[in-house]
Amino acid sequence: MWTDQNRSRYNRDALRYPSDLTDQEWELVAPLIPAAKHGGRPRRVNMREIINGLLYILSSGCQWRQIPKDLPPRGTLYEYLQRFDWDGTLLRMNHALYVRCREQAGCEASPTAAIIDSQSVKGAEKGGRASTRRAMMRAKKCVAASVTSWSTPRAC
Repeated sequence: MWTDQNRSRYNRDALRYPSDLTDQEWELVAPLIPAAKHGGRPRRVNMREIINGLLYILSSGCQWRQIPKDLPPRGTLYEYLQRFDWDGTLLRMNHALYVRCREQAGCEASPTAAIIDSQSVKGAEKGGRASTRRAMMRAKKCVAASVTSWSTPRAC
């Protein structure tokens, strides 16, 4: 509910960009970021700025070349996005924040009910994702069929 207390808590006017993390949000996300690899050069980038840059791209939908100059370089942001996707950091962050959000709402960590629409059921009956992709593709036209004669054999 939007009370005066909640409005001030969610006000993002003091931040550089609306997508930037507040201090409270950073405290939740910071422990979920993996440590730098052992044996290599020490990490020189500010991980909070990396997360802010990734959130800016995802929330604004801007092109990689249009990232503001005060955020890390686009190559660095892209590398971290790829690395976080590859090693499962993004999934772990999403899951941890999802569980915490449900617990704050007074719900169990995992939902106990689901809503399934008729389209989902039809897709699952036919074989799931593979059959859904085939159903969405355009039908192939038969090139060898003759338009003028019905006796011409089809070679499809």
